[in-house]
Amino acid sequence: MAEMVLRDLLLGFIRIHILYHAQKEPIYGLDFLQELSRHGYQISPGTLYPIFHNLEAKGYLVAEKQLVAGKIRKYYRTTPKGVQALREAYDKAGELWAEIQDLDLNDRS
Repeated sequence: MAEMVLRDLLLGFIRIHILYHAQKEPIYGLDFLQELSRHGYQISPGTLYPIFHNLEAKGYLVAEKQLVAGKIRKYYRTTPKGVQALREAYDKAGELWAEIQDLDLNDRS
């Protein structure tokens, strides 16, 4: 149960990470898997691509196909709706961080 909750939390962080990078420049799957790996996330393409597709279906990302080295590559960028969601996530994360930064994980009271 705890492992499932942690996985859900991390997937939320990954969604925010995707929106952040896709608003800076277009991103694509393999490159973004490497980006996540640099931050300690170990996820498979089978986990990442459904997240991309879900964010696209909800209007947070838009995809554009480009031919690169003879192969079609799908690049994602953040839509205005995605930028707004990122701003809201930033504000909420800031509020949460301010609240929990004094958290003592050893205190069980």
